[in-house]
Amino acid sequence: MAAQNDLPEIQIDPKGLYREDVFTDRRAGSIRRLTPVTLDGATDTTRPVLFSGQTQLLTPAGVLPLGFDIEAKTLEEALQKFPEGVKAALEQAIDEARELRREAASRIVVPEVGGGVGPVAGGPASGGGKIKFP
Repeated sequence: MAAQNDLPEIQIDPKGLYREDVFTDRRAGSIRRLTPVTLDGATDTTRPVLFSGQTQLLTPAGVLPLGFDIEAKTLEEALQKFPEGVKAALEQAIDEARELRREAASRIVVPEVGGGVGPVAGGPASGGGKIKFP
């Protein structure tokens, strides 16, 4: 178990506080509005309001959660931009899945020399192969 001094110190930044409001139609998804606030909870007009969208798509592999930022100034504008955010997030998820599939297909497993448990009676003493890849 880690000693008390090994634990990271986690603090909330008092200059980066936001109030979170969630809007949903309980069907297509939800929009989070993060309104910047001061230490006393009053709206901080010196920082921008942030919006993000969330939805889930049912795929043959199961539920795919999508989350994305929405560049908007108002809730109405965020609602209008929600569909294009879903589309962009889905395209990004598909691209990432293709890249992971490509990486998995291109991996070559090479046993290390001497990686076995010992010589097998009648087998090579060194074990492993001679081919080395950079």
